[in-house]
Amino acid sequence: MSDTQQTDTQQTDAQQIRDLVERWAAAVHDGDLPAVLADHADDIVMFDVPPPEQGVRGLAAYERSWPLFLAWQASGASFDIESLEVTAGADTAFAFALLRCGTADELAREPDRRLRLTIGLRKDDGRWTVTHEHHSFADVGEDAPA
Repeated sequence: MSDTQQTDTQQTDAQQIRDLVERWAAAVHDGDLPAVLADHADDIVMFDVPPPEQGVRGLAAYERSWPLFLAWQASGASFDIESLEVTAGADTAFAFALLRCGTADELAREPDRRLRLTIGLRKDDGRWTVTHEHHSFADVGEDAPA
């Protein structure tokens, strides 16, 4: 493969991944659980803000982790991508993003607070799937390191 072909392929892959992440975020915002799950691998591992500390493993466990958040989201909270960066290789990729995630009151109290999202992906049979997902907020409490 020539350098130009490789660059074109990487750009196409990066756009496919960007589209996937944007679809996922829209599905979360809309409370559409089947669409939230759509591009995730059966062996997904997710580290989330709430427990368990060891993460959520497998698509069924990932699915069970969403109802409480989606109910909260339905109260009118924001879940909007502010920035998204993608790095794509031939069959693996990662993306990271910052999202406005909170109710209007929460975002008014902490306007700079962002949900940090990191996603690992694998390409199988020409299709990108999410194999790892990590959500976190920075620790800004009184005991947080400076």
